[in-house]
Amino acid sequence: MGIRQQRCRKWLLCWTSTWHLLIFFLMISTASGQIRYSIPEEMKKGAVIGNVAQDLGLDLTRLRSGLARIVSGETTQYTELKADKGILVVNERIDREELCGDTTPCSFSFDIILENPIELHRVTVEILDVNDHAPTFKNKVINLDISESATVGSHFDLESAYDPDAGIHGLQNYVLSPNDNFALKQHSNADGIRFAVMILQKPLDRELKPHLSLKLIAVDGGTPQRSGTVNIEITVLDANDNPPVFNQSLYKATVAENAPLGTYITTVNASDADSGSNGLVTYTLSNVKGKSAEKFDIDSVSGRITVVDHIDFEKDKKFEIRVIAKDQGGLSDATKVVVDVLDINDNAPVINIMSFSNMISEDVPPDTTIAVFNVKDADSERNGQITCSLGSNLPFKIQSSLTDYYNLLSDVAFDRETKHEYNITITATDSGSPPLSTETTLHLKISDVNDNAPRFSKPVYSAYVTENNSPGMSIFSMSAGDSDWNQNARISYFLEDTEVSGSPISSYVSINSETGVVHAVRSFDYEQIKQLVFTVKAQDGGSPPLSSNVTVKIMIQDQNDNPPQVLYPVQTGGSVVAEMVPRSADVGYLVTKVVAVDVDSGQNAWLSYKLQKATDRALFEVGSQNGEIRTIRQVSDKDAVKQRLSVMVEDNGQPSRSATVIVNVAVADSFPEVLSEFSDFPHDKEYNDNLTFYLVLALAVVSFLFITCLVVIISVKIYRWRQSRILYHSNLPVIPYYPPRYSDTLGTTGTLQHVYNYEVCRTTDSRKSDCKFGRAGSQNVLIMDPSCSGTMQRMQSEKSILDEPDSPLEVRLLSLCFYI
Repeated sequence: MGIRQQRCRKWLLCWTSTWHLLIFFLMISTASGQIRYSIPEEMKKGAVIGNVAQDLGLDLTRLRSGLARIVSGETTQYTELKADKGILVVNERIDREELCGDTTPCSFSFDIILENPIELHRVTVEILDVNDHAPTFKNKVINLDISESATVGSHFDLESAYDPDAGIHGLQNYVLSPNDNFALKQHSNADGIRFAVMILQKPLDRELKPHLSLKLIAVDGGTPQRSGTVNIEITVLDANDNPPVFNQSLYKATVAENAPLGTYITTVNASDADSGSNGLVTYTLSNVKGKSAEKFDIDSVSGRITVVDHIDFEKDKKFEIRVIAKDQGGLSDATKVVVDVLDINDNAPVINIMSFSNMISEDVPPDTTIAVFNVKDADSERNGQITCSLGSNLPFKIQSSLTDYYNLLSDVAFDRETKHEYNITITATDSGSPPLSTETTLHLKISDVNDNAPRFSKPVYSAYVTENNSPGMSIFSMSAGDSDWNQNARISYFLEDTEVSGSPISSYVSINSETGVVHAVRSFDYEQIKQLVFTVKAQDGGSPPLSSNVTVKIMIQDQNDNPPQVLYPVQTGGSVVAEMVPRSADVGYLVTKVVAVDVDSGQNAWLSYKLQKATDRALFEVGSQNGEIRTIRQVSDKDAVKQRLSVMVEDNGQPSRSATVIVNVAVADSFPEVLSEFSDFPHDKEYNDNLTFYLVLALAVVSFLFITCLVVIISVKIYRWRQSRILYHSNLPVIPYYPPRYSDTLGTTGTLQHVYNYEVCRTTDSRKSDCKFGRAGSQNVLIMDPSCSGTMQRMQSEKSILDEPDSPLEVRLLSLCFYI
């Protein structure tokens, strides 16, 4: 027996070395972009599993920039990724038996995800068994009742030991303590589970030994070996010739997962040919694999098997139970019951978001990856087939990438101004009956791009401002809107460079760049400018900025700030202008017309005329609209020659402004009659002594110029005479030449041919002044000056000395009374 144990130990040691070498090669193997490591269970926390960076061909910079992390659907994180070193280490204690139970090989998988760009790498870690469990028996004592009549070769089934370790570390051998009556025989079923049968080698003698105590030792294949022991207490009974026999060597049954406690599985049946108490059969359960027997119970009398614990298909898909039938004489038989677990759809899909960008730009193209998520369902077959869907009317789509991985993609181009955020509901539904589903919601925000230019609320802005405004006053406010957001919607206002009347628009108005309020820079004058037309630009704060323009019209409104101006009759400083009215004038005779203008506009320029004062108010009237002065009765001889009228011209403004003009009228039929009267006119009150000084000075200057001209003319005459004498002595003909109408009368060198009357029309704009000449003597206008003793008058009906153009009187009048 010792030799057999020694050989067994050598065989186990060789098998262990081979297994460790296999582990080493598995730890460094990768295939198809996946990494697979093999590590023993029960490694300490922090122990290195492998160099992920080296095995994936990645550098440490990529791991850090890609925010490498482990993603798994498990609640317990057994591993941890050290991104700074690129290694994978143990994070939690790993118990292979707790993780996988009886499943071999035992492994778990997870994914390493990197972002920017997104990469997925599958890592599988296989957990290798270590010999950390000793074989154990369900009961501490095995009680056997064996009849002394049992024949040599009779076999007695013993309870199997259970070792949760796997492979060579599992149960390998049974050893029975030395005795004279029994030998141990070991068997293995199809699953490799070993169980022991005790064979009777020597008949029992109840009278010699009514009771036997043996030990059954279960040994595993680890180094060092572990073992478990159970005591076998044998009671020798009287003879029992026939053992129980099952009617089937294998029973098969099915049970649905989550079956309620007490659910019936099947009934086993064994018969015993003995009679009486030796023919009574009792049933017990024994583990064949794992702890299968703990899920079920058997009625010891009827053999009816029922469920006594929760059954989960995701943990155990099949149970194998060993049923032992014993009669009262201790003889037994055994059978196996295989129970297949039926999956029901009791697990909803689980959605794990691996990567998600909660904000994207509105200008991203379609098919941009928004999120990567993983969906798992613990159920199998149709119950584990998953379909992912999105809520209705969402511009997104789902695309499968790797196994159980999905990409959430954009389906259309986004417009933040239409919709700036989305609640994306992802629904994962399995194909079970009834189907189960899980939902998760992602909140996605759309970031703004400057793709909208500012828009004004009006196509054209118009405003009115009254002239003579205060500089700096607010004229009006404009506004523009921008459907973009934040800085892209921050609008500034600017004046476009234009000129008005040769000056930049900025010298007239200004605009607040933030509020859009337009202010007047200066005081406007309607008479200078009546309208301002310029362009305002609204520009947003985007990069690059967008802008739009709008036309602004500001109309200047007139104020009554200018009084009327009298154009005719012209008011002179020192002379008297008189209008002549013949005594034969009838009613309605047009004496003259007062002409006035007002540079204002509208009703401010509507003028009315009114006779304010008159020497004889009963003789004249003034047309209120046209300013015509007419007689309102027949002129008589009794009327005074001198008539003085004061006419007021008034505009229609509020308040109104006015001007007054003095019109002198001479009622007479001839100038001599009037001359004496008007020579007595007093000087104007504004006449002063300085005028005499200026007249004397003018006379002296004229005299000096006259004498100079006279000397020049005499010199020329002498020069020409001398030249003629030379020609005379040279016998050449002399032809004298005199200018037409040349005369030396009164020492003058020339004369004025005629006296002309003219009308002068002047406006505030010198470019529009006009001078109109009339033919001689066409108007009965008398020009008088108190300092002059002569008169000038042209009359068509009379002939006077003034008809001679070169007369001394004409020369005198021109030299003394020449006024323009």
